[in-house]
Amino acid sequence: MILSQLRRRRARALALTSAILVAATGFTLLTSTVTTSQARTTGLVEDSARSAYDILVRPPGTGTAVERERGLVEANFLSGVFGGITLGQYERIKDLAGVETAAPVANVGYLMVQSTVPVDVSAFRDSDEPAQLLRLTPRLTVGLGSYPVADQYVYLTRNPIVTHQKWNKDETLWPGLQHEIDGADRYAVCWFYNEDKKGDTYDILGERLPQPLFVWNPVPKSAFTPDARSRMTCVPGDGEAVARVPVAYPVLLSAIDPVAEDALVGLRSAVSSGRMLTAKDRPFWGPDAFDLNPVESERQHDWQVPVVLSDRALTAGTLEATVRRLDVGDPATLAARLSSPRAHDFVNALKGTELGRAGADLGAGLRTVTTADDFEIPVYWTVGPVDYAPTGDGLTARTRPAQSPDLWKTNWEDGLVANVPEENEGTQYREVTAHASTTCMNTKSCDYENAGRGATPILNIVGRYDTDRLRGFSTLSQVPLETYRSPQVTGADERSRALLGDRPLLPDRNLGGYLSPPPTLLTTMDSLSVITHSRRKPTAQEKAPVSAVRIRVAGVTGVDPASRARVNSVAGQIRAAYPNLQVDVTVGSSPAPQTVALPQNVKVTEYWVAKGVALRILRAVDTKSAVLFGLVLVVCALFVGQAALASVRSRRSEIGTLRCVGWSASEILRLILGELAVIGLGAGTLGALLARGLGALLGLPVSTAKAALVLPVALLLTLAAGLLPAWRATRVQPLDAVTPPVTGARRAAGARSVVGLALNNLVRVPGRTALGAAGLALGVAAFTVLLTLTLAFQGEVAGSLLGNAVVAQARAADYLSVALTLLLGAAGAVDVLILSLRERAADLAVLSASGWSRRELGRLALYEGAGLALLGGITGAAAGLATVLAVGRGLWGGRFLVMTGAAALSTLAGVALVCGVLALSIRGLHRTSPARLLAGE
Repeated sequence: MILSQLRRRRARALALTSAILVAATGFTLLTSTVTTSQARTTGLVEDSARSAYDILVRPPGTGTAVERERGLVEANFLSGVFGGITLGQYERIKDLAGVETAAPVANVGYLMVQSTVPVDVSAFRDSDEPAQLLRLTPRLTVGLGSYPVADQYVYLTRNPIVTHQKWNKDETLWPGLQHEIDGADRYAVCWFYNEDKKGDTYDILGERLPQPLFVWNPVPKSAFTPDARSRMTCVPGDGEAVARVPVAYPVLLSAIDPVAEDALVGLRSAVSSGRMLTAKDRPFWGPDAFDLNPVESERQHDWQVPVVLSDRALTAGTLEATVRRLDVGDPATLAARLSSPRAHDFVNALKGTELGRAGADLGAGLRTVTTADDFEIPVYWTVGPVDYAPTGDGLTARTRPAQSPDLWKTNWEDGLVANVPEENEGTQYREVTAHASTTCMNTKSCDYENAGRGATPILNIVGRYDTDRLRGFSTLSQVPLETYRSPQVTGADERSRALLGDRPLLPDRNLGGYLSPPPTLLTTMDSLSVITHSRRKPTAQEKAPVSAVRIRVAGVTGVDPASRARVNSVAGQIRAAYPNLQVDVTVGSSPAPQTVALPQNVKVTEYWVAKGVALRILRAVDTKSAVLFGLVLVVCALFVGQAALASVRSRRSEIGTLRCVGWSASEILRLILGELAVIGLGAGTLGALLARGLGALLGLPVSTAKAALVLPVALLLTLAAGLLPAWRATRVQPLDAVTPPVTGARRAAGARSVVGLALNNLVRVPGRTALGAAGLALGVAAFTVLLTLTLAFQGEVAGSLLGNAVVAQARAADYLSVALTLLLGAAGAVDVLILSLRERAADLAVLSASGWSRRELGRLALYEGAGLALLGGITGAAAGLATVLAVGRGLWGGRFLVMTGAAALSTLAGVALVCGVLALSIRGLHRTSPARLLAGE
């Protein structure tokens, strides 16, 4: 019976088979796409989730309000934190269960490393002159600022210049002193301009200058007095002529644990010269290498502290100088004039002729510092954090008053720090505090005004390191590695990028500047007490020197549940032991761009760190995938249900006849479900083959086992969707089934146009209209919800590098889901419309016989379809928006207009689909002649 019924109604059976085939195959392929997208997303997240460290511990109060509100860690946070965690707290944290590596960073302060920047002026040498003098007027350009630099001089002579390497017997020559040799004459050509700007002839002991034991230059009025910063470089022969411009680099001295740091980022592999710090390095009491006393046992002794210095200044800037040749008169007398006490006044008064321009990279000076160089720290400076004000489109960095002149004073007799960087006269964002040293030397115990404090130590450079050699981590999960790298800051708009010259904004040498240079000078934790105890005034750093502890947890491989549990366990132990410490879980973090407004209407993009991005992504992926599966399954079920209902309704008379000849309701139910089961099995078999082939063609992971799932999916989908139509068919009484339905008479509304008649037809059978609109409404609602879920998914993770990468990968599956749900919804609506048109074929025949053309009948059908599609589309769009707004929990702020536009677009797409498919079906209806239809009626 079942097979004979299917043979008799081949067209309807094939239509129903096609519907089931499309739904089941589409569902399988779509779930494969979603699963693939989920797997790729999860793989990307897990591969990128592990960064240099998993937990960041900071002192109390270091997390700003902006960080707490937005779940971020400031990019430049470390350079503004100087102590706050005690060594005891660090030792206890290091010993906690589950801690693999605990790497402390103890920022001591910024100190000035003196050097010179070489500026090549060889192109301006006059080959015909035996001696000449060039004046350079440099200007420093850095970031958003430009600063004048003191005049510099280059003395060029054909005569040799000797640099003495040791003391002579009568101690009139000393290491470093230069003399120009002209026959039997000897001239200290550069000493007087550089060291005797006062013009003294004799020292306080009555000995003729030059002498190395005292400072002869006057104390300048301020640290930025230009004349005090002017220097002369003396160059012999015809070789390369280079002016050496004196500069000072503020380098942040930080103490680390070499073993822990090597385990964290592979610091030992970054050595470029000398050696790396070791666990055995600690301060020792020994002679100063720069003491000029030729007898080593009589040299000054101090604490010697081992340090390593970065190869890179990590501060940006360029020097560009205007070069002039000075009118010196007779070149033969120039050497004598430069080696006299009046050299300073003579040189400064000279006029000259401009020759051109020369430039150099500001960072070149730091590269000339060698591992043999040692230096003192008469003063170091600590800086505070930048204060941010949240705004509608980002953050605004608040400025501070200008620096106090007292910042650059020392406790030594020379009074001021030399070569203070010019940028410190620029805009200030941070509070700067000076920490001057004691003035006791050559003793372990100080007295008088330094009583109870320690002697100023000497820093010995034992090696240099290159930050580019450090172990790399995924840029998608990078956490602040400020021990070694500058924050990434770029212009946020065209104007800002133009002001920056399309280059990133890097830290400059302004201690109070927006970006502070990260640590570039490292020592060991054992050296901390010697350094901090050497300040005349005690600081809080002596009791709590550690600025941050970066923790790598044992057994963590990503953001899987076991790894998260291990990280949370360690973080919980730290919070329980020290509730006041700021503990941030950074595993699964990712750089998140923040727009920051600076003065001069400059906006920059700075990459802070968003915490927990990977975990939020995985949760969002799981939620979105579950919603996609559910929505597609519901749409497929509804589509098959509409096809089954259409099949049952087309057999109304047949079912009534069977009931009249004695068939029971249960037999009718079994007949219809049996037919649907056979159709489902056939469609499932074809769907399995089709899914396998399409999966291979589209590159989807549809295995044979997964393709075989199409068969049970098709069967269950068919039976579930056909159960309600079959049950409703059994409720119809026999006479009702064989008698055409008659609608009760109502007052008819006049139709003056084809559109009006189409609307009357839709209103006349509201149940059928609602049924046709329901399928499309669900498709449009699914489109709206899915599109909004995509926006929400992006909202959950976008704004971070990892989130942006995930969003870019997730779109294909999302929009495939949208297309299928909308297509199936429109197909279901068309199926109902076609059934309605077939049932009203006699009505259409009457219209045709009364003079209506096929075109007018086609327009009538299209208008009915458009009306039905608009009803379903608007209803679905409203339902989708209502659903999103109900469950959105505030995530949709600022997106309502976009979502409304998406809903309108989905409605129009539904109308276009329904009308397009309906136009093709109407052509088939026109093939039946009106006479045949009326005769049958």
